[in-house]
Amino acid sequence: MSLLHINIKLQVLEKLENKLNKKKKKIGILGGTFDPAHRGHLAISVEAIKRLKLKKIIWAITKKNPFKKKSNTSLNKRIESCKKVIGKNSLIKVKFYEDIIKSNKTIELIKYINRNNNNRIYLLMGADNLIAFHKWHKWKTISQKCDIIVFDRHGYKRKSLNSVTFKRLNDKNLKFIEFKKVNISSSQLRKI
Repeated sequence: MSLLHINIKLQVLEKLENKLNKKKKKIGILGGTFDPAHRGHLAISVEAIKRLKLKKIIWAITKKNPFKKKSNTSLNKRIESCKKVIGKNSLIKVKFYEDIIKSNKTIELIKYINRNNNNRIYLLMGADNLIAFHKWHKWKTISQKCDIIVFDRHGYKRKSLNSVTFKRLNDKNLKFIEFKKVNISSSQLRKI
């Protein structure tokens, strides 16, 4: 088989893949402890809906982030806090999946949400999370199963652009979004 034939076959396969992806429902996932939820979470969610034309975003709340100490706020109070921040935005849903999937691992959540393979998953995160993303359980597999959308955060841009993950993933798997930042974080709010 000639190089020309191989190239043509690859182009046809790529077009088919693009058609399949266009038919899939676009879902964003913003995971975290949301301790507490704040307008920064809402701002990146609304921006993702606009820019990526998402059908919905799931705020996947976790009992405990493996990279942080245990939250002092109950899961139920954090869920209620999320719902208050979201308000009447019907495209954002708060969900707790750990009892269903028996895991707090992002890869298991992605597999569960896309179990019927009819969704295109967008994993949303702040630039601070990209810095340590290479330490996440099965981070390379996560990057193969979804699009990673990174929102710039005040003070984290340079570190995130120099991160192991940013250097290893290509533009197809990872997109860095700059937008009018909301300079707030859950850890800052907990100190108040």
